[in-house]
Amino acid sequence: MHSEARNSSSRRPTNLSIDSELLALAKTLDVNISRSAEVGIKEAVSKKLREQWLQENKEALISSNRFVEENGLPLQKYRSF
Repeated sequence: MHSEARNSSSRRPTNLSIDSELLALAKTLDVNISRSAEVGIKEAVSKKLREQWLQENKEALISSNRFVEENGLPLQKYRSF
C-alpha cells in the first residue's frame, strides 16, 4: 500500500452512497462516519490483497505443500518438538 494511503494527514474528501437508515442510526449513535468507512475500506482492501497474493502464489504454494507431503519437512531431524 502506498505511504499516502497509510498517512492519516493525507485524507481527502470523497462522496459515498450509504443506506439512509444506516446513516441516520450511525449519526444518532455518534458514530464517526468517515473513520468507520475508512476502517471498512481498509479491511476490504486487506482482504482483496490477501486473495490476490494467494492467487498469484497458488502454484508455488501447491508445489511446496506437495514437496512436504512427499518428502517431509526439510530439516525435520533438527526439530526438538
